[in-house]
Amino acid sequence: MTSTLRRRPAQRRSVERVERMLDECALLLDEIGYESLTTKEVARRAEVPIGTFYQFFPDKQGLVRALALRNLEAFLGRVSELIAAAELSHWTDLVELAIDEFVSMKRSTPGFGVVDFGEVLRAPGGPAIEGTNRMLDAALENNAVVADRLRGLGTDLLGVPLDRGLDRAILVAVEAADAVLKLAFRVDHDGDPELIAECKQLVRRYLADHLPS
Repeated sequence: MTSTLRRRPAQRRSVERVERMLDECALLLDEIGYESLTTKEVARRAEVPIGTFYQFFPDKQGLVRALALRNLEAFLGRVSELIAAAELSHWTDLVELAIDEFVSMKRSTPGFGVVDFGEVLRAPGGPAIEGTNRMLDAALENNAVVADRLRGLGTDLLGVPLDRGLDRAILVAVEAADAVLKLAFRVDHDGDPELIAECKQLVRRYLADHLPS
């Protein structure tokens, strides 16, 4: 989160203020959407002066970028915890856990239906607002960042080998999963269970050609 901020909060009070602004941003995204979101309303709801908002965020896009990165870190942290607790040993388990956790966050995390890992949606399931495909990194599309972080999880926790072909395969898998899961949440507000199951099967079958059985 801090890499997206104008100034890193050093004191506990500042950290709490930043977290409150992110929390209120997430709630407002659900209530009114990104296009109606204003920095003034976020500051009012978080009970901070508007000047304090601009100490930490350059604009509402910077705020949403920080929220997206917080979402990504929360997602990866939870998946890591689940993998460690279950003592998983095969990459297919990582696919299952990652998709289940993403779906769980879509259903329960404030704002996640509009902004998950960077891309801003006009409504749950899309379409996306133009120009939000590089919210996490100016040089990389959001899904490329997510794919790289997931590859790191597989390498660190499951010992999945590294190579350029695998990097490409994981990116393709993330792009495919993203598209199918968007469809699942367009069809059903809570995510169509059959489409979620199809997403898991699609990713497992595709990666089976690139990862050890």
